[in-house]
Amino acid sequence: MKNKKTTGNLHLHNSHLDGDAFFWEGGSVGILLSHGFTATTAEVRLVAEKFHAQGYTVAAPLLPGHGTTPDDLNQVKWKDWVESGEESLQNLFGSCEQVWVAGASMGGLLALYLASTNSQILGVLLYVPAIRTMMSKMDILKLYLGAPFVKELARNSLDGSDLWQGYPGLPLKGIIQFLRFQSTTTKRLSGVHQPILIFQGRNDVTVVPEAGEIIMDGVSSEIKEHHWMEKSSHSILLDEEYEEVAEMSIAFIERISETLKKH
Repeated sequence: MKNKKTTGNLHLHNSHLDGDAFFWEGGSVGILLSHGFTATTAEVRLVAEKFHAQGYTVAAPLLPGHGTTPDDLNQVKWKDWVESGEESLQNLFGSCEQVWVAGASMGGLLALYLASTNSQILGVLLYVPAIRTMMSKMDILKLYLGAPFVKELARNSLDGSDLWQGYPGLPLKGIIQFLRFQSTTTKRLSGVHQPILIFQGRNDVTVVPEAGEIIMDGVSSEIKEHHWMEKSSHSILLDEEYEEVAEMSIAFIERISETLKKH
């Protein structure tokens, strides 16, 4: 499924923003940065700019089914997202000495999944990782029952809507693939051994507060940090604390790199 230009796409909230895939060459440290469900790379671009200014190479794929039409998202499988992430990852391995994976919301699931299957990944940066959402079991049951008949659901609100780009609605079959990806990734947590840094927003109403703990308890990483950003919503990489999040992320990367040099 070919990605079209996101700018001017009337299916997207904030269609004037640039949400296309990008690969910004920099130094020998590379970061794969993945956006969340229904979003585009506009969600991660501000932080990507901070990483690139630091000298890192940054790759941000536009995941299959995103940035085009909601119907497209109803037709993809979660393995298509993994395949897209893997492709970007291989590009980074080809041009960088050290590679990190990072992601926002569902992009965090992709980062964890890739880390569990690629031991050469150096570390993991997670921004409001959607390992479990606020959806109840009854909500999920209704989704499965409704998916054959209803294409998409309206959202209650758009977190960080001034800078967020993506589909205004929630494509149902797409959500089911997201839930399957969530379940698969949860089972793979023990396969993650890399240093891991997790950020959550205190005002997030999408991901459960215990998401960070679930990951911290599940991974096999020796080095793991978890930070709460007190003024941030689910759109943590677009909110008022995004610069602080970027600075803390860079400090973590530098610290791990220094430790490696000593060994």
